[in-house]
Amino acid sequence: MERALIIKKVWLDKIFDEGKVWEMRSSRTQITGKIGLIESGSGLILGEAELTGCSQLPIPKDKGLIKYHHIEDLDMLDKWKYAWFLSRARRFHKPIPYHHPPGAVIWVRL
Repeated sequence: MERALIIKKVWLDKIFDEGKVWEMRSSRTQITGKIGLIESGSGLILGEAELTGCSQLPIPKDKGLIKYHHIEDLDMLDKWKYAWFLSRARRFHKPIPYHHPPGAVIWVRL
């Protein structure tokens, strides 16, 4: 695991506990593979997942897709319009502390 993605607690909990498999972002990514999952502001890597790719086009505001991204307010998809596809997410039994470099807002290199 070379990188970790920074995610707010509310969304991380949905990834680990509620089957959220699309992390919605404002841009696409070319990064794939095993990644760490950081709780924003915590200084901790809480778990890991496989990032298998992302949508090439913006995700439509379709209530049928809520089961993947768990965003009830579909207007949020005006900004967070690209799905990053996660699989095999798992929470660590013991979170791992890490050093947060200045300016890191999406990714942290581990």
